[in-house]
Amino acid sequence: MEHAAFDERYGAYRQAVEEFLDGLFREQVPYGDLYDSMRYSLLAGGKRIRPVLALEFARLGGMDWKAALPVACALELVHTYSLIHDDLPCMDNDDLRRGKPTNHKVYGETLAVLSGDALQPEAFRLALSAPGISPERRADCALLLAQAAGADGMVGGQVLDTLHDTRTAEELTLVCRMKTGVMIRAAALMGCAAAGADRALRDASGEYAAQLGLAFQIRDDMLDVIGSESAFGKPIGSDRKEGKITFMDVLGPEGCAEAIQICTERARAALEPVKGSEFLLDLAGRLAERDK
Repeated sequence: MEHAAFDERYGAYRQAVEEFLDGLFREQVPYGDLYDSMRYSLLAGGKRIRPVLALEFARLGGMDWKAALPVACALELVHTYSLIHDDLPCMDNDDLRRGKPTNHKVYGETLAVLSGDALQPEAFRLALSAPGISPERRADCALLLAQAAGADGMVGGQVLDTLHDTRTAEELTLVCRMKTGVMIRAAALMGCAAAGADRALRDASGEYAAQLGLAFQIRDDMLDVIGSESAFGKPIGSDRKEGKITFMDVLGPEGCAEAIQICTERARAALEPVKGSEFLLDLAGRLAERDK
């Protein structure tokens, strides 16, 4: 896919997501500080990879991708809640996120916790009330999101990451698949579910996204060592400062680069038979080389 065409499609997806998210939590209510806190983190930017994946797979499944926006943005609400909680002093105790002070630094720990608490059920409200999607497909999307975000998904991965002594490549891969990979995989599957895609596309999307998620986390670990703080949007070396073992520790820079290449090739191979998947093939390559 030509660079201009890729950038145009990604830009269209991202703009639509930003506009949709900006329309949320604008009501005048007595607890407006809660909405302010939620919107602060929700509108802080980012790559919006998860909603972009959902929209593109909805398109591949034959759906008008704009109708899938509520489902795609539900993913971003859950992702944002996880970042707010991940930054708290009881977890990673980070001061910066996407180049801005973290939520608890601006609004305090209590409101940060409550903002994350609120974003999670609001995500399911979005998915389960999406107009233009049948009740059965809405339920399918909500179940996929619940499975990815729950105790045996993202939250379980966070427990392993923060409370367990993870040291080997195998253990790190499990943490990565649970904490990061399941939500990226859910994004692809939810796009397929919203469109009522066939089993072949769902299977291909799941494998593609699983490999993409692993490559994404390994690249994150590399950038935490070799990246630029201004580009990365958060302090460099925070994992080492906290005493965490990462893929850079167990594989080294060359091993990480090789692992990313392998995962990227596997992701692309999963979608090679899928007609019209050029955007996603290019996306895998771009994420493998990202600097933020």
